Amino acid sequence: MYTVLAGETILPLGGTARLAGAPRAAAREAGPAGLAQAVRGLDAGPTRWVWADTRETYPDLLRAGVRVGRCHDVTLTEGLLLAHEGRYGEPRSARAAHARLHGLPVPDEQPSAPGTLFAPEPLGAEAVAEVLAGQLRRIEALPDPGRFRLLVAAESAGALIAAEMGHDGMPWRRDLHDTLLTELLGPRPVHGMRPAKLQALADEVSAAFGHPVNPDSVQQLVKAFKGAGVALKSTRSWELKRIDHPAVAPLLAYKELARLFSFHGWTWADQWVRGGRFRAEYVVGGVVSGRWATSGGGALQIPKVMRRVVMADDGWTLIVADAAQLEPRVLAAMAGDAGLAAAAGEIDLYSALAKSFGGERDNAKIAMLSAMYGGTSGDAAKLLAVMRQRFPEAYRFVEDAAKAGEEGRLVRSWLGRTSPPPSERWKELVSGPEGGRAARDRGRFTRNFVVQATAAEWALSLMAVLRGMLPDPARLVFFQHDEVMVHCPLEQAEEVMAGVSAAAAEASRLLFGRTPVRFPMEAVAVSCYADAK
Repeated sequence: MYTVLAGETILPLGGTARLAGAPRAAAREAGPAGLAQAVRGLDAGPTRWVWADTRETYPDLLRAGVRVGRCHDVTLTEGLLLAHEGRYGEPRSARAAHARLHGLPVPDEQPSAPGTLFAPEPLGAEAVAEVLAGQLRRIEALPDPGRFRLLVAAESAGALIAAEMGHDGMPWRRDLHDTLLTELLGPRPVHGMRPAKLQALADEVSAAFGHPVNPDSVQQLVKAFKGAGVALKSTRSWELKRIDHPAVAPLLAYKELARLFSFHGWTWADQWVRGGRFRAEYVVGGVVSGRWATSGGGALQIPKVMRRVVMADDGWTLIVADAAQLEPRVLAAMAGDAGLAAAAGEIDLYSALAKSFGGERDNAKIAMLSAMYGGTSGDAAKLLAVMRQRFPEAYRFVEDAAKAGEEGRLVRSWLGRTSPPPSERWKELVSGPEGGRAARDRGRFTRNFVVQATAAEWALSLMAVLRGMLPDPARLVFFQHDEVMVHCPLEQAEEVMAGVSAAAAEASRLLFGRTPVRFPMEAVAVSCYADAK
């Protein structure tokens, strides 16, 4: 049953049949005091909440102590539909969707900051209901509406999970963080100054050149190396490691510590760690393939050294699980390649494939990654020839996706997420002297898109299922591509680990039905995140 929540207005819609115009219950104004209670009461039934944007509506409910089971996020759904219709990048807000529905001028995609003067009025409940009905009609008109409905449900569930993880936060010990930073960088400096160890490395760099050089300035570094007879195009680490100069070692050490200081230092913690929790802002579908991004906090780039400070509360534990070799398994299931699917029925897919590649596990891995990412260097070409012969359906699947990309066509994930169309710049390049390279570059993108986007759908489905299975007060607190973390009381550890395995199996069934491909999730219970790897 669909129920719209817009502002403080609740509008019960009933099932999909009632969206066609049948009589429905009248809207009611809950008021700020009674909204949380009303939502909690209705969510006890089979309700799917419909709202313009989870990011705008759900955080207030979480702060009021209310969690909902299911939702339909109008903004995320509109983005998925627009892309499928070849209109990727058009405004996807509920207001934009409503304007398109009525042939009105479509407002720009410029969300207002909280407290902004003259912010647009939020879309009313009846208007949101109209947009929902229009979206459901568009989904039903697709070649495979069932798969797309699953994509919409998973994406909307992801929005709920992202908001909940930002609200609950991942355990983060500020005292251990400060001790670690002091050990690596020296004591916390005054604002605008470098930590002592970072400054010492900067001094070593200057001493190696014989004059002051700012290691944060690419221009100064390139000029200094040129003066020493070394030509550099950039100061990237891989390029620095190829040259012999006394400034290289301290500069590489400086770059590593400076990155830590900038992205996970004391100032970062002041902003993102509150109440013993790291509270990131996740962006669902922030990457074109459907992977998540962050709008702050860098949750998807936590350095390994920082995992030491992620500690479970006393009497609690962290359940950390990741999917082994997820993308090759997804390819096996999508392509229906019997040989590859048989290997993907084993815990270590690459070891199972090794005998097809001269008994070498590394060769099997190179072949699979080259097929999915379009690699051609080293032994890749020879190994791809073996793959083409032994696993023809899987090879053809990614080759077809690459060819579509090279020809400027769209490709889709298993559930229907659609790649962006080629840009006007690409169209210019592909018709010029560099056309072959531009076409191959886009082919590599689409080759990987179909696999990576489907892997993202599997991971979203896993989390949605797991979220519904977790016993209270266990909480999902971290997600990164194919890895999840649950924070739970010690006595719930076994139940949660069993839930992870069951959720992986159910996600596989939801996407691929009966398949010989296994998607193993190895879960471990640890008190410290660093011990999980």
